Amino acid sequence: MDVTPGIATAPLPPLDGGRPRAALPMSQLVNLSVYWLGLTAIWAGLDATILPARVQEMVGEANLGRGLLIVILAGVLMPVVIQPTVGIVSDHTTSRWGRRKPYIAIGAVLDVVFLAAIALSQEYLALVVLYILLQFSSNLAQGPFQGYMPDLVPASQVGRASGFMGLMIVLGQVGGTLIASLGLALAPAGTSPAEALFWPTIGLGLLELATAIVLIVRVDDGPPGLPRGSRSWGSVARSAWGMDLLRERSFVWLVASRLCFLAATGAIVRFAKPYLERSMGMTVQEAGAFINVALIAVVIPTALTVIPAARLSDRLGRKSLIYAACLLGAGGLLGVALAPSFAVAVIALAFVGVGAGAFLAVDWALMTDIIPKETAGRYMGISNVGTAMAGPVALVLAGPVLDAVYATDPASSPRAAYLVGVCFFVLAAILLHPVDPTRRES
Repeated sequence: MDVTPGIATAPLPPLDGGRPRAALPMSQLVNLSVYWLGLTAIWAGLDATILPARVQEMVGEANLGRGLLIVILAGVLMPVVIQPTVGIVSDHTTSRWGRRKPYIAIGAVLDVVFLAAIALSQEYLALVVLYILLQFSSNLAQGPFQGYMPDLVPASQVGRASGFMGLMIVLGQVGGTLIASLGLALAPAGTSPAEALFWPTIGLGLLELATAIVLIVRVDDGPPGLPRGSRSWGSVARSAWGMDLLRERSFVWLVASRLCFLAATGAIVRFAKPYLERSMGMTVQEAGAFINVALIAVVIPTALTVIPAARLSDRLGRKSLIYAACLLGAGGLLGVALAPSFAVAVIALAFVGVGAGAFLAVDWALMTDIIPKETAGRYMGISNVGTAMAGPVALVLAGPVLDAVYATDPASSPRAAYLVGVCFFVLAAILLHPVDPTRRES
């Protein structure tokens, strides 16, 4: 694929078994991870605050669960289809910008455009359509981006790189949730959610664009694109879904385990606002402020855990750390579901934060270890089927529970949804068992 000439790339490090041998400087590891901050901030702000507030404004409180479910399901095909497809196309792309950067640049610019349109939207149908378009543009960038770790990071630095990636994801969750929730918390009484969240929604897009620019300017590109021979680009794109995927059984089981773990943590985020308002009796403004308190309770343990957990996994094994993460997550979320007060819920959330930090650091390292390196864009894109489906799966199973219990006991409805999340943590541990963690070098 020919792309307009742009940034020249540095000489490539020699490869060893499909993986680079040369160690990367610390600055490159940080720059390689920073785009996760921008990508995560968008979805953290949308999921925790913007979508629940805007959807409730449009469809009413009693229909919030179903309203959110429709929005999420409408966009779910985009990450499932776009990431693997564009990922494998980027594996075969040749350009002056390298094989990943053109897609990142286009996707980041479109993200700003679609977020601005979401901020201006006033109708539920328009919000659904724009959410689909945002999913398209975000995943257009994310699919190729995820190929960078297998492209550039030698085996000896996978744990450390995964730790930095986890830290940036945590910072993105903080930044995105803070930007969005402060929009509600600081808005004058009587301000509509659409007005209060206008600038925060646009701000999320500008933050993501800034991190994309850092990546494009500061990160060297990886190996050149694979030759596609006489195949058309359509044939290359369709090959992302070849049945050879099923032969990578450890990969398939790990994707399923990831889906369940992230569905559990996604349930925490998606139902945080109704939990604070219904179960804890807060006003809309109080909930907007106290979401940040809950966020800090999760984020500080998560941030303190990611890098030590990544290094510890090099000694104890990746699976051991993920099992521990599932146990901590299940226990912590059970505490939140049963908490008699907000103070008790905050303490329980700290345990979830430790588990989430261990998972974020180690899951990606394990995925990088076991996938075929030559088509990293394809496999890392496919791996995000689990990530993309996590939110919809959580809403499909927990959303109806939220609405069903609301009919008889509104205060208990978010607690019931969180109990569904506990089951997801348990299932994630069960599905991890068949995964062979042996590092694949070629």
